[in-house]
Amino acid sequence: MLVPVPSSPHLSHREHRLPDKRWAIAERDLERVEVIVQATQLSPLLAQVLTNRGIASPRQAEIFLDPDLQVLPSPLEDFPDLAVSVELLQEAIANQHKIAICGDYDADGMTSTALLLRALRALGAEVDYAIPSRMSEGYGINERIVEDFHREGVRLILTVDNGIAAVKPIARARELGLAVIVTDHHEVPPEIPPANAILNPKLIHEDSPYRGVAGVGVAYVLAVTLAQQLDAKDLGNLLLELFTLGTIADLAPLTGVNRRWVKRGLQRLPKSQIPGVQALIQVAGLGSSKALKPEAIGFSLGPRINAVGRIADPQVVIELLTTDDMGIALERAMQCEQINQHRQQLCTQIEREAIAWYEASEINLQDERILVLVQPNWHHGVIGIVASRLVERYGVPVFIGTYEDDDQKIRGSARSIPDFHVFEALEFCKEILEKHGGHQAAGGFTLLAENLEELRSRLRTFARASLQPDQLKPLLAIDVQAHLEQIDLSLYEQIDALHPCGIQNPDPVFWTPNVRVVEQRTIGKDQAHLKVTVSQNVSQANTPLAAIAQPRIQALAWRWGEYYPLPNRVDIAYKLRVNEWQGNQTVELELVGVRLPSSENALRSPATVATQQAEFDYSDRQYTCGLYEQQTGKELRITNSEGQQLVIQKGQKLGWLLKPGAEAKPVDVSQPFFYQLIKTALSALNT
Repeated sequence: MLVPVPSSPHLSHREHRLPDKRWAIAERDLERVEVIVQATQLSPLLAQVLTNRGIASPRQAEIFLDPDLQVLPSPLEDFPDLAVSVELLQEAIANQHKIAICGDYDADGMTSTALLLRALRALGAEVDYAIPSRMSEGYGINERIVEDFHREGVRLILTVDNGIAAVKPIARARELGLAVIVTDHHEVPPEIPPANAILNPKLIHEDSPYRGVAGVGVAYVLAVTLAQQLDAKDLGNLLLELFTLGTIADLAPLTGVNRRWVKRGLQRLPKSQIPGVQALIQVAGLGSSKALKPEAIGFSLGPRINAVGRIADPQVVIELLTTDDMGIALERAMQCEQINQHRQQLCTQIEREAIAWYEASEINLQDERILVLVQPNWHHGVIGIVASRLVERYGVPVFIGTYEDDDQKIRGSARSIPDFHVFEALEFCKEILEKHGGHQAAGGFTLLAENLEELRSRLRTFARASLQPDQLKPLLAIDVQAHLEQIDLSLYEQIDALHPCGIQNPDPVFWTPNVRVVEQRTIGKDQAHLKVTVSQNVSQANTPLAAIAQPRIQALAWRWGEYYPLPNRVDIAYKLRVNEWQGNQTVELELVGVRLPSSENALRSPATVATQQAEFDYSDRQYTCGLYEQQTGKELRITNSEGQQLVIQKGQKLGWLLKPGAEAKPVDVSQPFFYQLIKTALSALNT
């Protein structure tokens, strides 16, 4: 089967500034797609999406679409220290020994803390918590917290979303006679702490369905297993809501048990039994009887929780998620709302200042391959968010920092692109860093201000050794090509079968070549967004040269106002969204990528020469054909005596028909006429 290379004899050479991204279009596997279509009755477009997610058999497809079909092993079998942890907690509850939870200030850590507080209190435990100060202490349990717990008479410490690297604090706790259970999901260092029990999915076998759980997932497994042992099974449904909030907000992969439990949790959240969740949904304007989508948490609920941990006191969120008083819950939810608004203002201000600083500099990112920005008076709690926005904008790893301790020190955050490893980069600089940590995609660091230029130099050296110039464009992963005729409510509704979408199961991304931009305008505050109408020619199967319609569809592009106006002809990549107005639903596109049609790019490149050519007769007409080497693969061109040309390329069933003096039209090359024409041409080339 052959793929289209869009082309048109009428092309504008006007220069337009467009998002500069690398398009990675998944290869089609038609045989596997057909098997999945037969098993699921999904659209072939969505069957292709499933194959892109690694679904290789009808059974895998069935489990993916209905995760409850999967037979789960008992977590007691997969987590070696789970039985010991449950025993320690049962003993503490039975003897009324005081339990203390050490949490974290991000959404995962705060929901984990709230989850275990709710569970243990419901099971009769005497339990309290502490979260270290983000600004003065940083991440994870420390010796100050351990000493405080000991003075308060705590007998058992539970860490949540931290602890796997806290060797000294946990050793101190054991010296003081305290028992310690570590629940964490971060990478396991060479030396692990001397805890009584450690629950971490990184320590279990790689094919376990529990392997991808976040910190809140580990807390949920522990709480539900304990509740089952104490015959309090109904508790699990309440905790599932907190698990769902934390899992999505922490960007955990929506695979394995995460997919199964999040799917259930999303159905429960709109009618939550937790007052704080009800209040948070209310202030976020998400009130609905329908199940929420992950993006509702990722873009609405999660940020309101995370904002508190970034710039305020995490106790606000803990009270929000543990109170049973609706009045208190609404007060705390409004605090979250106000704090998040302040966080948004800080992010906008810092982002503008960062962009202005870079634009005024003489930095060549193609040469540097990394961006290091340090400025005074930036709030450390939000610079990581700004770093992510700058990565999206410039396509390079970003290390961003601000001055502390009377400008003597710098504290920073880093965010990365897929081909660059942040933690390895920080390790390369460790001699000049006071503290650092992280993983491939993100990290944090502190250093003396006097070492800033040395940090720039070392990061530049590491980046130049790690990255090639063509890796500096943001990567856009695209699932499958679609014609605008195929975009309708039926397809959108079928996408629900793929939900919940998120990390490792992203929303499907479609692309359509050579669409016409019919209308366009900027919208929103500061004209920051772009709204366009696009159309695509359609040809009848029986009379392929006669265009009969140009379906139009609305599209939105968030934060693309700076790219206005788009060229008249573009390739587009997009997700689907639904617009509801006065009870009517219409499907719209959410643009995530746009580029010039490949034919326009080809006009700016040296002309290609056929590697093979031939003449042949078909249906009483003469044709010439040739194979051409293109960046996208070998291209077959078939031309008749009237100068009409069919352009096709390996991989998809749409081709392009070019008529002199007219615009190119997409055609389905699996139709009998074209199929036989292509087959005859290939036969002529091979003789």
